[in-house]
Formats: sequence, structure tokens, C-alpha cells
Amino acid sequence: MRRMKHRIVTTIQRYVANPLNRKRPAQQLLETTGRVSGVPRVVPVGGRRAGNEFWFVSEFGDRSDYVRNIRADGRVRVRLRGEWYSGTAHPLPEDDAVRRLASLPRGNSAAVRVMGTDLLTIRVDLDD
Repeated sequence: MRRMKHRIVTTIQRYVANPLNRKRPAQQLLETTGRVSGVPRVVPVGGRRAGNEFWFVSEFGDRSDYVRNIRADGRVRVRLRGEWYSGTAHPLPEDDAVRRLASLPRGNSAAVRVMGTDLLTIRVDLDD
């Protein structure tokens, strides 16, 4: 069941939701470097900036391509309010992802809780 849910959700995201959301000026975006291709990969995310950190939760944890990219190369860029910031991403499996979602934007957090199967907190340390 988890595998089927993952396949359905990621297919909808890849071909419908992500292309539409990337075009929204206010959408937060995460840019990683493809672990195989070496080219930039951009995905919409929903999180919150706290000082020089940006926090979000991956709904499929290590099965998410962008998490695999982060594990291969933690250097990322994040678009917040239309401006790009460089930083280093850190997967935090020890963090309580469900609790973390309570501190993040409600709409995205609700979707992640409903759609997700393997929640994983990610912290991006933003460069100055």
C-alpha cells in the first residue's frame, strides 16, 4: 500500500503539481544537484525560515529524489519570497517530523501528513 501511495503521489506531483507550482512567484523552491546527471533539479517545497535556517519536511524521506540528491551533495539553493539563497541541507532523521510540521505552514503541512509515508525533517543552513 505504501509503495502504491508513493507511486501515485509522485506521479501526480511530477507531471501536474510541480510544474504548475514552479511557476507561482510566491512558491518556495528547493534546488539540488542531480546525483547522477549533475544538473540542477528544482522542486516546490513548503517550509519556514527561522533566522539563517530553512526547515521543511519531506513526505517520502530517503525515497524522495531530492533527499537522495542532498545526501550526495548537501549544497542547495532555496527560493524564498522570490529571492534565491544558497545553503547546506541536512536531513535530520532524529527530529520528530510530525511535531516539526506543527510549526510549519498549515496548508503544506496538512498535505504532507496526508500524502506522506516516511516523513523526514530537512534543515537548510543558509549562507549569509
